[in-house]
Order: sequence, then structure tokens, then C-alpha cells
Amino acid sequence: MRSIAKILFPVNVPEPFDYVVPQGMRVARGDFVFAPIGKQMKLGVVWELGTAESESIPGRKLKEIAERKNCRGLNVGMLKFVDWTAKYNCASLGMVLRMVLRSYKALDPSPIVTLYQPSTTVRLAGLSPARKRVLDLEGVWPARAADIAKLASVSASVVKTMAGVSGLLEQITAPLDPPFDVPNPDYDERKFALTPKQIAAGKVLSDLVAEQSFNIALLDGVTGSGKTEVYLEAAAQALRQGGQVLILVPEIALTQAGLRRFTERFDAEPAQWHSAMGEAARRRTWREVAQGRAKLVVGARSALYLPYADLQLIVVDEEHDNSYKQDEGVIYNARDMSVVKAKLSGASIVLASATPSLESLTNARTGRYVHVILPERPGSAVMPEIELVDLKEDPLPSGKFLSQPLVDGVKAALDQGDQAMLYLNRRGYAPLIICRACGGKLKSPDTDSWLVEHRRTGRAMCHHTGFSMPMPRACPECKVEDSLHAVGPGVERVAEEAAILFPDARIEVLSSDTAGNPERIRARMEAMAAGDIDIMVGTQMVVKGHNFPHLTFVGVVDGDLGLAGGDLRAGERTYQTLVQVAGRAGRAEKPGRALIQTHMPEHEALEALADGDREGFIAAELAMRELLGLPPYGKLAAVIISAPDANKADEFARKFLAKAPRAEGIEIMGPSEAPIAILRGRHRRRLLIKAEPSVNLSAYMNSWKSRLRPPNKTKLQIDIDPQGFM
Repeated sequence: MRSIAKILFPVNVPEPFDYVVPQGMRVARGDFVFAPIGKQMKLGVVWELGTAESESIPGRKLKEIAERKNCRGLNVGMLKFVDWTAKYNCASLGMVLRMVLRSYKALDPSPIVTLYQPSTTVRLAGLSPARKRVLDLEGVWPARAADIAKLASVSASVVKTMAGVSGLLEQITAPLDPPFDVPNPDYDERKFALTPKQIAAGKVLSDLVAEQSFNIALLDGVTGSGKTEVYLEAAAQALRQGGQVLILVPEIALTQAGLRRFTERFDAEPAQWHSAMGEAARRRTWREVAQGRAKLVVGARSALYLPYADLQLIVVDEEHDNSYKQDEGVIYNARDMSVVKAKLSGASIVLASATPSLESLTNARTGRYVHVILPERPGSAVMPEIELVDLKEDPLPSGKFLSQPLVDGVKAALDQGDQAMLYLNRRGYAPLIICRACGGKLKSPDTDSWLVEHRRTGRAMCHHTGFSMPMPRACPECKVEDSLHAVGPGVERVAEEAAILFPDARIEVLSSDTAGNPERIRARMEAMAAGDIDIMVGTQMVVKGHNFPHLTFVGVVDGDLGLAGGDLRAGERTYQTLVQVAGRAGRAEKPGRALIQTHMPEHEALEALADGDREGFIAAELAMRELLGLPPYGKLAAVIISAPDANKADEFARKFLAKAPRAEGIEIMGPSEAPIAILRGRHRRRLLIKAEPSVNLSAYMNSWKSRLRPPNKTKLQIDIDPQGFM
């Protein structure tokens, strides 16, 4: 009786393929194997096992598995998670597996290498300058000869000689990828004690983790209330039980900023996982997670798809944040997939936010989630005072973007020796470049969007595709020189205006364009925390989870920016963002103040901010959602169709609409042009599908998708629970 294995490959395939298991080879579900596919030998995963008698394979000659990798395979929970992700998000099963297999080299044991470290018999007298530079290195030992040579500006031969005849260094052999330090759950070097309310909240979460079964909690605390300190108590409980802990953060900047807090709590730096990591670091983290040796992992959304051996706790920090939504490739929301991952792993999950999503808040208030509330900041710190600056009553000076109240607020903070922050979620110098001669606007050549001027680099850029070019001297249309004019502000322009108003102030601009690598981000955040920057001008990078004790004033340059367009969540997002921005101020002893410039002070989100009426805003927003059947009172899916030709995009959109299954509780809107109708040379059409809560929308969309295959060069994407509508 021949054994048959279904092998799933990490490529764009909807299902696994059948292979014969050779005589003498033993394989199990989740094992990594090599098998021929086409003319190639590819790595895949054993998805299911069976026998020839149980398989319907008439007329087919199956190929054999070539090799089984001698390493730990994926556990059954991980296989189920991959399968669930694919079905729920209407994605290719193979492409979800590809998200898991991010480092093929991690399947092999770490290579053993020769390392060097100072000898215990080192004699410093009479050393050459080169040898002295080597021995003066700190915090690098043990290390490879090439790394030591580079750091000390010497040749590798100098290092090897020091380990030879002179005996100044000694050789050891060790894994190239060392294991991570084991966190100590009972270690705590933090410089403060938890408040009674923090202790009580931490106990609730720790008790859930102690049950070692699926539990979900919403940690709902005002900005600066110490949510991180509370969920670290739950993490400590999971570590005491020998389990693994995953802490998801929305941005790489947050990943870096939080490392010190985790290290202070557990005397070990966490394993990291994010897009800025090199291949060697990815290989190390993937292998150690799979082996169960990496106990504490901090990462961006893709860290959810690492192969954990014994995951006992997931924390989704800033759970409301839109960065958890993956918009390319496999489209998924890491917050929602985290809940599924926890359930399949029998783990606890904590969703933490000062401004929870309305979906999570509704689940907590209806009893589906445990609701843990931190209503105040610890100690003498209080929530900042928030005021609106009505630009109809306080108009901006001609050609300027900071109103007099904002200028006065910055000045008052600086006069007191404090710091100020100016927030504008718009990168670059100006969002629009217009020709004064012909009225033309600079646009991306293959995308229906305006180019943004970046004066710091002297370039015009498209923020949707990354296209950039040197700023032209003449208009590309009418050829008139010196006619191009910057319209509107970006953070660079705000910083320029602040520098004129406050010439002695130390001003720093922080956005994804200026952030640099993770180490540079961390250094700038530390400089801000230490008081070495007077005015920080930044985008959303500066508002997520950072603690600046000397910051007492925040000025929002454009409070209306997030309200533009047809985003169904515009009010909720604006409220969440501005609460987070304002919450950077007054996190220590001195009180904070925030001013928000707006042309729409009557908008319910802005009124709620000024009045401190969170409950009023939530009630109004939920009433509107319920009336319209929007989440959490209904379900949404988006269909994005794109083609290199507008007529082909329209034609396929009409054909696809005609194939929609008939079903109760479904409303289909569209097709219509997307707000950005052309992106990377492709014409885009959208449909929006609204469903009643009882409808299995994923199953409906999968059925619809299976009825019509896109023609060549036409793409169809399905987005379950879309977070944006571009």
C-alpha cells in the first residue's frame, strides 16, 4: 500500500499537490520536504497524509518526495492557522504559507564558526596602536575576525596573529546564530512601582494567562496610564509557565522604542521581527522561535506568522492602529488574525489601546472580551487640556500655516524650559506642485496622484509608488522656467516656519523620509526624551507609544486632514489619532496642553476631543454605524480589479458583477473608479460589498471569486473588512 502525501508549496497555488512517499521514508503532517514541481525541486510542507486506496488518482502517475528535511516541522495549530487565514481572507493557500517560510536557511542548524575574545593573560605594555584598538573594543566579544577587524580598523591578519603567537586573543567555536538570552519573569529594574489600579489590572490579565486556555481581553487605558507595564505582568506569567510571548507593535519605530522597557523588565532583550532586519537576523529569530527557545518576541504584523512552538500569550499593542492591515499580497488584518491565532494555539490575547476600535470596544462591552480599564495616569500626571483653534476666527497669516494661538503655545512651552511638538501627518515640504503659468499640476507618470515636493532632497516624489525625480526648474507642460509653486504644507515646511519663528530652538523633523535606520530612530527618540530637542515636527511616527517627559505642548497643524475623502471610518480614525497625538503632552509632573487647528470645529469627533466626551462620540458613531449596517453591526468586503487598459478593467468588472451569487443579506455597490484610478500604470475599479452579521462573507466571496477567472494581465483582489478605500 503506497502512502500519499499532499504537499503545499509556498507559491501562488490554491491547494497542495499529491506525491508518493518513497519506501523507507517516514513523514508526518507539517514536515518540510523537497519534491519536484515542473522542472524544479522545491521546498514544501506535508499538508495531509493518506494512501493510494483513499485517493482518487486514476490515470495519474505521481512523483515521489525527494527528501525530508531533518528539522522540526510546523505544528498542527500552525497548519490550521495558515488554512484559516487563506479561507477567511480569500487568499491563495500557498501565498499564506510563503508568509511563514521567510527564511529557508533557518531550517538548518546554525553554522559553527570561529570567534575571538580577549585572553585572560592579556599584557597591555608595548602594544602597537592596531593591537590596542582591538583590545579597546567593548561590547562586541566574542566576534568573528572580520567583524573585529572592521570595528577596529585593522586587517583580519592582525586579529589572527593576536590569537596566535602573541596570545592576546583566544579562539573559541560557537554557533554563528547564538540563542537569545532567557527572560527572567521575576526580574524588574524599572524605576517605579505600579499603582494599585495597575496591579489589579495586571492580576486580571495574569490570571487569564494562568488558565492556559483561549482568553481574550481588551486593555482600555487613557494615554500614559501604563498599559505596557500592565500587560508585561501577563507576559511574566506566560514566561513563568515556560511559554512563548508575542508582542505585536504597529511600527518599526515602536519596536525599537519598546526594547529598553522589555529589557528592564525581564533582563533580556527580546527577539525582534520586522521588515528592516537583515537575512542573518531573520534566520536567527525564525529558528529560535521554531525551536521554542526564543521566549519573548517583539515584532510588526508579520511576526504573527512565525512558527511558535508553545505560544501562550499574544499582545496587540495599539490594537486600533491601521498599520496592522496588510494591503498587498495576502491582504489581512493582523489584529483579527491574532485572535484566531490565539484560539487555535489555546493562548490568551490582550488587545491594548487608549482608543480601541469600535469593533473591539463593542465586543468588550457585550461580554465577548474581558474589559480591563485604566481610567487615569499614575502619580501626579493628568490628561492634557485639549482646545480647538477655529481657523475661521483665527485665520492663518498669508503664506503661513501656524496660527497665532499655536505660536503662542510653542513659545510658552519653550519659555518654561519645556518641549513642544507640531504634528502634521503629511510627509515632505508640500503636497502639491502647481505651475503658475499654465495651472498644471505635477503628477506621477504612471499613477493618478500628485507629486510631493521634498525640498530637503530636492526631489518630487509619489508616496503611493515611490517614483521620484529631481525637482524640475521648468514646468514639464508649458516649459516656463521658475513657474512651479509649492502649495500646502508638509512637515518640512512646518519646520521651516518654526525655525523662522524660533531661531534659537533645536528643531527636529521626524517622518518615514527622515527617520533612517532603527538605531537612528531610537537615538532621536532618546534625544527627545532627554530634552535635547526643543521642537519636534513629525508625522504619525512621533505619536505611537513614545514617552517624552519634558513635552508639555502639542500643536496639531491640520486637524481636518483625516476627515477628507469618503472613508467610512474617517471620524473614528481622526478621533483616535488626535487623542494619541494630544496624549504625548503632560506625561510627567507638568500638565500638558494641546491645540488643534481646524476649519470644522463643529465636527462630532473634534467636538468630543475638546469636551473630553469620549462616550458621547462613541455613542454617536455607533448609532451611525448601526443605522447604515456598518461594522460592528455589519460586514464589509472590497473587490479591487486592475488592468493595464481602462476598457479591459471596465469589461472584467461588469463580467465579475454579473457572476455575483444570489444571497439574502448582501448588498453590492459598484463597480466604480477607485479614488486613485491609476496606480503603477494599472487602471483600478472597485466594488464594495455590505453584508448582514449572520452572513459568512468570506465563504460568499470565495464562491464568487471561483466563478470567473481574470484574463491575462487583469488582477482581482478581495479585501475582507477593508480599512481604507483608495
